[in-house]
Amino acid sequence: MTTKTITVVRDLLATNKQAAAAIRAELRSRGILGVNLLSSPGSGKTTLLEALAERFRDRFRMAVIEGDIETERDAERIRAKGVPAWQITTGGACHLEARMIGKVLGDVPAAIDLLFIENVGNLVCPASYDLGEDLRFVLLSSPEGDDKPAKYPQAFLSADVLVLTKADLLPYLPFDPDRAAAEALAIKPGLKVFIVSALRGDGIDALAAYVVEALERLRSGHA
Repeated sequence: MTTKTITVVRDLLATNKQAAAAIRAELRSRGILGVNLLSSPGSGKTTLLEALAERFRDRFRMAVIEGDIETERDAERIRAKGVPAWQITTGGACHLEARMIGKVLGDVPAAIDLLFIENVGNLVCPASYDLGEDLRFVLLSSPEGDDKPAKYPQAFLSADVLVLTKADLLPYLPFDPDRAAAEALAIKPGLKVFIVSALRGDGIDALAAYVVEALERLRSGHA
């Protein structure tokens, strides 16, 4: 009796891609801009969202989906700003997946303009998972060092926007924002770069304006 071995090569992300496509179509049908935030832990994603919530107050309706391994702490911070937020706790998984977003999406009001997804703090796994967003931000904070783009290229390659955070600490740290931006742009030419301090407010208006322009493009059919 002859034994035949058949090797099946399957795209392990196929199911995620299908779910992400459905989410993107749903958000666009509602006229909602989806933004996925990637970064390592502690680079300032939640603080940035708090600053943007202040800028968008009374102008645009914003909601947030938070991803963390445990606790609702970040969602509570966002809710304290008067912004609806849903917490996804992964219980150990190092990234969000589109199906997780899909389970929450039904609770997100149709009458919002902007949906931000704060991914689990990690520069590796989240880069491979499309969540149905129209824009992907990758954050890099000054305490992390300016050499991270070359070390974690997929996170920067998959992004549309690089946000260099905690600019208020630049005078005290050996972080060269020009070097970090140049390294990221070598990986992803055309990457939009913003240097911000969410605590001090530097650069937040310019970043908010960019988000609004992206929302207007989406609603005009030019996303």
